[in-house]
Amino acid sequence: MAGLEGYESVYRGRPARSWERRSPYPEMYQGREVIHPLEIPVTHPLAEDNPPAVEDHMTVTKYVGIGCGLAGLITEHLLIHPFVVLRRQCQVNPSATKYHLIPVTLVPVIIRLHQTQGINTLWKGIGSVLLVRGMTLAIEDLISKLTPWPKKITCSSSLRSFGQYILLKCISTGIVTPFYSASLVETVQSEIASESPGMLDVFRDGAIRLLDVCNKGRLIPIYALVPPTIIYAVSKHLFSIIVKGVSSRVMQVRHKHLQEARGAYSKDILSESVLQDIEMQSTIISICAADVAFYPIETVIHRLHLQGTRTIIDNLDTGGSVTPLLTGYNSAIDCYRTIISMEGPYGLYKGFGAVILQYAMHFMVLRAAKWLLTELSTMLIPRSTPRRPQNPSYYNEI
Repeated sequence: MAGLEGYESVYRGRPARSWERRSPYPEMYQGREVIHPLEIPVTHPLAEDNPPAVEDHMTVTKYVGIGCGLAGLITEHLLIHPFVVLRRQCQVNPSATKYHLIPVTLVPVIIRLHQTQGINTLWKGIGSVLLVRGMTLAIEDLISKLTPWPKKITCSSSLRSFGQYILLKCISTGIVTPFYSASLVETVQSEIASESPGMLDVFRDGAIRLLDVCNKGRLIPIYALVPPTIIYAVSKHLFSIIVKGVSSRVMQVRHKHLQEARGAYSKDILSESVLQDIEMQSTIISICAADVAFYPIETVIHRLHLQGTRTIIDNLDTGGSVTPLLTGYNSAIDCYRTIISMEGPYGLYKGFGAVILQYAMHFMVLRAAKWLLTELSTMLIPRSTPRRPQNPSYYNEI
C-alpha cells in the first residue's frame, strides 16, 4: 500500500520474521515440505437469514384446525341428514316388524327407496331442520344479550351461572318446540303420499300448532309436549357436556402418560395440533354417547309429537310402500309402557342401525378431511432450507 513502504512488519510487538509474515507454520522442515492444515469455516445456523420452520408449522396447524372445524360443521348439519331421516322414520312407526338395529338391514331399504322415490327422499326436511337450529341459536343469543345469562359454561363457572345457563336452555327449547314438531313432520312424511312442503312452511305449521290449544282427536296439545321436550333436550345437552369434559381430560392424561413411557416429555405435549385432535375426538364421543344414552327417550318424544298429525310415512320394512301413523298415547309414561308391552324393549331402539352408520360416516369424513388438509398445507407452504457454506477453492485441489 502507498505510504507504508518504510515500515517493517511487526508480529506480537517485535519485527516479524519472514516465515511469520506468510504463515504461522514453516514451509520446510528438515528438507521436507510441511503440509499445512486446512482452514475449516465456522458457520452459525442460528444466525442464518432463513425463516424458522416453527412459523410454517403453526400456520399449517391453524389452517388444518379451521378446515376440520368447517368439515365437522358441514358433516353434522348436512351430510348425516339422510341417516337422521331413516332413524326417525323407524322410531315413529309402531307397526314395523323390522327394527333395523344393525346397519346391514338398512342397506336394501335405502336401495329400494332410491329406486322408487329417488335419492332426494333421504334429504327431505333439511331446510326446516336448519331453520329450527338457526332459530334456537338466535333465541339463545337474544336472551343472553337481554339478560346476564351466559351462553356457555366452563368447569370454573359458579352455581349461579350454571343455573342461569340451564334456564336459558329451557326457555329457548320451550319457544322452539312447536317449530321442532313441524320440522319433525317434514322429515318423516312420505313424498309420494304428501305434498312437498315449502321452505318457510315450518314457521306457518309451527304457529298453527302453537295456537291450536284445543284437543282435536288424538293430537296432543303443544303445552303438554313442552315439559317432556325440555327435560329431554336439556338433559341430553348437559350429558354431552359432561362426557366431552371427561373424555377430553382422559385423552390429555393418556397423552402425557405416553410421553412419559418414551422417557421424557416432548415439546408438543399439549401443542395446538394435539389439542385440536382431542377437541375433535371428544366432541364426536360426547354427541354419540348422548344419542345412544337418550335414544329410547327420543323415540317416546317423537311419537308424542307426531300423534294425531295424520302423517303418512314410508314403510321401511319393504321400502316400497307407505303406512299411516295411528297411535293413542296419553302421556310420555303411557307411551313408554305401551312400547315395552307391544313391541318389547328393543322397540325403543328402532332404527339404531342408522345411528351407527351416521357416526361411522361422521368419523371417516373428519379423518379424511384432516389428512387431506394436512397434506395440502404441507405441499403449499415451502419448507425453509438452511444455507450451506461454499467450500474454499483449495478443497477441490486436493
